[in-house]
Amino acid sequence: MSQQQQQAIRYGDLFEVQGELAEKAVAPRDAAMMQTAENTLTGHTQKGGAAAVMQSAAAKNERAGFVCHGDASEVADDLGVSATETDFPAGRTVITESVGGQVVVGKFDQGGSAAAAGTPGGGCGGGVTIGEALEAAVLTAGKKPVERSDAAAIQAAEVRATSRTTIVPGGIAAAAQSAATFNARTTKDEEKTTLADVLSNAKAKLPADRPATRKDAEGVAGAEMRNDPFLTTHPTGVAASVAAAARLNQQALNNNNNIDDIVQ
Repeated sequence: MSQQQQQAIRYGDLFEVQGELAEKAVAPRDAAMMQTAENTLTGHTQKGGAAAVMQSAAAKNERAGFVCHGDASEVADDLGVSATETDFPAGRTVITESVGGQVVVGKFDQGGSAAAAGTPGGGCGGGVTIGEALEAAVLTAGKKPVERSDAAAIQAAEVRATSRTTIVPGGIAAAAQSAATFNARTTKDEEKTTLADVLSNAKAKLPADRPATRKDAEGVAGAEMRNDPFLTTHPTGVAASVAAAARLNQQALNNNNNIDDIVQ
């Protein structure tokens, strides 16, 4: 930033948000509310978290005269701020921080060391990996019997995680294909092989793994759709899980770049 701040730092300058919130200046009371939410959830202000970013931006806005010390943005004041925690596979906890109902920061914590998803220093290469996304599908759709579309999506995910052009012998893709064939010949749902049967501990079963990207999500979704009779993806299935991981990783990367450019 220039020495003399020409305009207020807005939420849209810092975070991947849309609509009215993106145009609102970050205000001191917004930052204070987020700090309270973080302290309530984690017991301290998160390094690199939303509260620290908002406090820095709000202080700059106040010094430049764009906001007063007791100001709050209408969106944050009316719809509130929040910090929530969700358990994720492989021992991770996802901490999601929101302003006005829009996620501004997604962070994961593994082994007691918090790191922004998509940044160097985070566990497993700095983001939610494809293997972890497959394990997450167990939480959202684990009871679903494996179908041809699921097997195709799992194969696409395995290929992208391992950078191999063929499926791993005895791996999760091979197991999914066998399960889909078995289920097609089985009439009783209770006897069918489920996603949980195939994808439990998926990360450990992959010979290699890496953080999920948008291209990975598109590839997995395409494979699932092409092999579905209705050309759709399951709303909480394999493709949806990889897409969620890719969004979290991309959002964290974008947020970090914006923060480095504007706040520091």
